[in-house]
Amino acid sequence: MQNENIIKGQGAQRNVINRFDRYTFEPEDEDFETVKTTFTEVFPKTIVNQVKSEDLPMEYSMNPYQGCEHGCSYCFARPTHEYWGYSAGIDFERKIMVKKNAPELLEKFFQKRGYKPAPILLSGNTDCYQPAERQFEITRKLLQVCLDYRHPVNVLTKNALVLRDLDILKLMAEQNLVSVSLSIPTINEELRRKMEPRTSSANNKLKAVEVLSQNKIPVHVMVAPIIPGLNSDEPLTILKAISEAGAQSFGYTLVRLNDTVEPVFVKWIESSFPDRAQKVLNLIRSMRGGKLGEKRYFDRQKGEGNIAEMIHNTFKIGRKKFFEGKEFPKVSTANFTGSKDQQLRLFD
Repeated sequence: MQNENIIKGQGAQRNVINRFDRYTFEPEDEDFETVKTTFTEVFPKTIVNQVKSEDLPMEYSMNPYQGCEHGCSYCFARPTHEYWGYSAGIDFERKIMVKKNAPELLEKFFQKRGYKPAPILLSGNTDCYQPAERQFEITRKLLQVCLDYRHPVNVLTKNALVLRDLDILKLMAEQNLVSVSLSIPTINEELRRKMEPRTSSANNKLKAVEVLSQNKIPVHVMVAPIIPGLNSDEPLTILKAISEAGAQSFGYTLVRLNDTVEPVFVKWIESSFPDRAQKVLNLIRSMRGGKLGEKRYFDRQKGEGNIAEMIHNTFKIGRKKFFEGKEFPKVSTANFTGSKDQQLRLFD
């Protein structure tokens, strides 16, 4: 059963209070169903971020957009919108900041004297192939810069729009410069439409895995997040499907609802699944020491308790059954010179 008053096509059902605002005001009669997406051009001084989290494997990330239209209520990036003076609720989905100078910034970064190349994660915070990318094509331009400089990049997305850039990705793959990670938390299309309302369909994501693999582009799949009581019965089904489609590896995360993600998710689960909302929330608490969130490094990845252990064991079974013998290749930094001119390598 679903609440008839839910705003369809959105994860957030209203704005939530910004932690950093002393005063807040929100008209009671605001019609959030009619809120249109707006795009604001911003011009940051840098585009590449150094990742300092101890339990994350990447050294650098870059995000061409701030905010994300995909509408996932559980998105860990929601609180970052508050630093810009917005809400982690509907504002995060409808007020999108576009970093139009990102390609120029990336090129300057590659030209820095003494820079030692390391793979960059394209996304890491908000999705680089969210709907705005159809209009602005910043991700495509960033990939072209990476190809020009022969710099490795790992792409993470929920959107089959990645196939639009197959021409660039194929050229990068020939030099071992790229991998693609697709986020597929469910292949139940009815659930997908509620969990991530403006992403690609489950079938289109699986098709993207297949097409990328057929074109010799390494594909990893993130089965994330696992939400007990919603998609926690799907791991083996998903792993079988993505393995058959050609994925070479997978990862997964357990849902955690930190800071202002919590009120957004709680409102969403109560509206979307009123008959089991409290059960889902209690199951999450059982994995998080009685809370809904967890910030401690490493602990936030593994959770605790019987439910978390059951999920981990299920993925162990799936890895052995569907991915044994598969190995995911590492992208290469060997041909990066800090210049578009390949010949400069002769004078190293």
